[in-house]
Amino acid sequence: MKFYALSALLLVLVSPAWADPLLQQVEDFVHETLRDQPGLKSVAAGPIDPRMRLPACTSYQPFLPAGMDVSRLAGQTQIGIRCLSPSRWSIFVPVKIAIERSYLAAAEALPAGKILQAGDWVVRSGDVSTLPSGAISNPEEAIGKTLRLSLKAGQPLRAEQLSAPIVIQQGQNVRLVFRGAGFSASNEGKALTRASVGQVVQARTASGTIVTGIAQADGTILVSP
Repeated sequence: MKFYALSALLLVLVSPAWADPLLQQVEDFVHETLRDQPGLKSVAAGPIDPRMRLPACTSYQPFLPAGMDVSRLAGQTQIGIRCLSPSRWSIFVPVKIAIERSYLAAAEALPAGKILQAGDWVVRSGDVSTLPSGAISNPEEAIGKTLRLSLKAGQPLRAEQLSAPIVIQQGQNVRLVFRGAGFSASNEGKALTRASVGQVVQARTASGTIVTGIAQADGTILVSP
């Protein structure tokens, strides 16, 4: 009986006054974690179940659940907070995170295969938790790209729906640029595959050697050691 009486004294009810500083630490932690993420952020932590009983605590440390991707930290989620002193315990607190961010949406119905130009999209804003993954906000990521699938008016433009224009065709004569520490050279070759900017491409030199490099916007292939 004495043991249970002592335990009851050590446990404190999570009252609003006790919970408010804890929730504020969670909100501050989320704001700091999302500091480098673009968009207007709103964070609301709680509520904590008022029936919860925990040992008294004077020092807290918020933390992300294991495996949580910071880039997808939005919407309704949970953030952990652990007691460091004088007791050791941890709980998860419900948190609602709204991040308002601009994105590009099709200005009208766009067919597959269309090369995007300014005017094909409009800029809208929305909560990232409601947007599909890969939604594009920077026009530079869309202009000149080719649509892989058709879009309805108002649909967000997504990175995976776009492909860069082909700059090297299979069988094309290409210039090979070799660069390394302290040297630079060039040679002629023939492309063995086609490629967009930034893609890996192979070519055969005049001597028959096959080299692998990265397709450049000007149609050359950059070969590095």
